Amino acid sequence: MSREILLLADALAREKSVERDIVFQALETALAQATKKQFTDEVDVRVGIDRETGEYEAFRRWQVVPDGELEDHDLQVILTEARKQIDDIEVGDFIEEDLEAAPFGRIGAQAAKQVILQRIREAEREQILKDFLERGELIVNGTVKRLERGDVIVEAGKLEARLTRDQMIPKENLRPGDRVRAFLLRVDRNLRGPQIVLSRTAPEFIMKLFELEVPEIEQGLMTIKSAARDAGIRAKIAVHTTDRRIDPIGTCVGVRGSRVQAVTHELAGERVDIVLWSDDPAQFVIGALAPANVSSIVVDEERHAMDVVVDEGELAVAIGRGGQNVRLASELTGWQINIMTSEDAETRSQTERQKILEVFMAKLDVDQEVAEILVDEGFSSLEEVAYVPVNELLEIEALDEDTVNELRTRARNALLTEAIVTEEKLGTTAQDLLDLEGMDHDLAAKLADSGIFTRDDLAELAVDELVEISQIGEQAASALIMSARAHWFEAEAQAEAGQEGGSTQDGR
Repeated sequence: MSREILLLADALAREKSVERDIVFQALETALAQATKKQFTDEVDVRVGIDRETGEYEAFRRWQVVPDGELEDHDLQVILTEARKQIDDIEVGDFIEEDLEAAPFGRIGAQAAKQVILQRIREAEREQILKDFLERGELIVNGTVKRLERGDVIVEAGKLEARLTRDQMIPKENLRPGDRVRAFLLRVDRNLRGPQIVLSRTAPEFIMKLFELEVPEIEQGLMTIKSAARDAGIRAKIAVHTTDRRIDPIGTCVGVRGSRVQAVTHELAGERVDIVLWSDDPAQFVIGALAPANVSSIVVDEERHAMDVVVDEGELAVAIGRGGQNVRLASELTGWQINIMTSEDAETRSQTERQKILEVFMAKLDVDQEVAEILVDEGFSSLEEVAYVPVNELLEIEALDEDTVNELRTRARNALLTEAIVTEEKLGTTAQDLLDLEGMDHDLAAKLADSGIFTRDDLAELAVDELVEISQIGEQAASALIMSARAHWFEAEAQAEAGQEGGSTQDGR
């Protein structure tokens, strides 16, 4: 029998043009699979074939795991039990027990061939994938090979890739034989079949298409900073150059629109707005909202938001159909954009002015006239009154030195009182809420005022509820709530893992 194994290994190695050791590994796998059939439970079997004599042995084995982490006694053994057999064994090693291996004749050469062919196919596919990834190509050009449960399987040379339904341009109807281009979104090695996942809706796809159409980008004379898309309908890209001889927008448009039309044609008629990128966020947002004209803009760094004022006649253009224009501009720039008319802005300004006046009158114990003087001079908070250089307050003609010193003292006392009140409020706030990333004492105090004292209390809020309570932006509110909910997902994952692993035991 041992001679038969050696002859078979040599024959298969020559027939399939593979190394002899790969054949032996396949034979060991086939023998191990056959030996496992002697058991009703799931077991781990290793078969070793002597490369010189052809003799083989079989072993049942258990992997060593830390004490208290046993999940399957048929496949694992805890470290304490393992060391009763082997003194120096470590976690991750195996305890083995001799088995009677399945006879080679019962498996037959055909079964071994199947294992070898599978190994060869896997090796070939892995090599093709490796070669493709090493080329660094992010745009895949191929042919639709077949449709598979709504997904499109694309053949690009020897490579197969998957264009999933959610990554296709809406209303796009691809059929077998169609030529198609797509962006390499990710490699998913857990997928059966093609492991390269493509996208025709990703913002990166339109950026790469412009790189192909515009030589100046490939030459490094200009760059595309960002892109936002409503796939198949409208897109915005932000372009930039440091070369004053180049008009980045005109360069992307091309002669008689040839370059932008080529991209639009590839994207099923998707209209593209080309925006000039700026390192000034306000200027960038103004450009991103084109074709709307902006009257004024107010930047809120803390909320990472901008209030953009437009004329009444420009409102519909700025917002766009279904909010498309402002949404794409927000995605392109990374800023939350609030569109409003001049009338809305004036109303908001008056409301905010009145709030500041009320704070100054209440906290500084002054009349409306003094409060209005401070607001008109640009003061908007107690911190500014308390801590700006005293010279700035003395420059106000209506205030003498004694009044200035008294205002600064009152402002500091008011801030100290607020700090004490905040600390008292936080006395009932759980530490798990205070430890969340993005949480600070002021925000925690606002939450406490609304009865939010724990991480779970926060996790149960909707985004709009948190925005109303805290006055932070939607993006920050969403991130904070997801952070608060993270421990829920971890607990669910651990519970599922426990159910799959079965009951925990102390030995094998």
